Amino acid sequence: MALARAVELGSFTPSVVLEVARRTGALAAAGLEVFERGVTSSPAQFRSLIDDELHVGLTNPDNVLAYRFDPGNPLGELVDARILAGVDRGLGLGVWARPGTGLDDLRGARVGVDVPGSGFALALFTLLERRGLARDEYEVVKLGSTPQRLRALLDGDCAATMLGAGNELTAEAAGYTLVASVRDELSPYLATVVCVVRDEHLEVGHDLADVLTATSAGIVGGALADTAVKAAAARLGLDDELAQRYVDRLADPLDGLVVDGAVDPAALRTVLDLRRHWLPRVVDGRDVLAGALDDPGLVVRR
Repeated sequence: MALARAVELGSFTPSVVLEVARRTGALAAAGLEVFERGVTSSPAQFRSLIDDELHVGLTNPDNVLAYRFDPGNPLGELVDARILAGVDRGLGLGVWARPGTGLDDLRGARVGVDVPGSGFALALFTLLERRGLARDEYEVVKLGSTPQRLRALLDGDCAATMLGAGNELTAEAAGYTLVASVRDELSPYLATVVCVVRDEHLEVGHDLADVLTATSAGIVGGALADTAVKAAAARLGLDDELAQRYVDRLADPLDGLVVDGAVDPAALRTVLDLRRHWLPRVVDGRDVLAGALDDPGLVVRR
């Protein structure tokens, strides 16, 4: 038997789909041994991908757009970042605030983001703007990955932040309030993709994407739903009721899993338009993102 290929995978929130693939033997059957590493921010994730400390990333497609096309990205360099598959459409992604907090209470308050230029931050700015809260009416603070922002919200270190992927269920159970959701206002949206930045990891990236896609189909179809409940409880620290609600959310057609791994052009357009609205970048008279979706190297499906 051939030795399993080691894969260093960087993610912001522990992947329940990956855990289901591990528990069902799908990773082993594909010859993959995946080591999931938590990343603290999108610049840290892409620095590690560039330096080959990570081989594959689960990330927001906005990051791929930023590091592929925008020379003003946080690392100040362009890389051949590629999307190999879509994973999910948001999983409950939305702006959550302290109990009893209204929009007026957010004026002048601390609002937490990963980094101000991340895809989730741009979505947060848009959702608040649509409610009449301008970007300069609250203090934006960098708090890192979604689990870190959840902890900051619960600890009172911010008044509101963007949560999803099960973190929002913990906030809701603690009495926190949903201010606005991506599902209701920004669909179609694509929240998580499989990406690589180095040619040598394309094959293993495609193999991992195939496993995650097949596992997602099994969860949504019901065959792997019970395993997913157990995986959600273990990886996300949810009780049985919340774990079941999380798995129900995985099957939601608007913000759940992408069962075929396809990258919906309309959803990718939503992500791109948010970046072009909040972080327009013109170099030598040219909008660097104008033709991004026509680039044949941006999405590489097998």
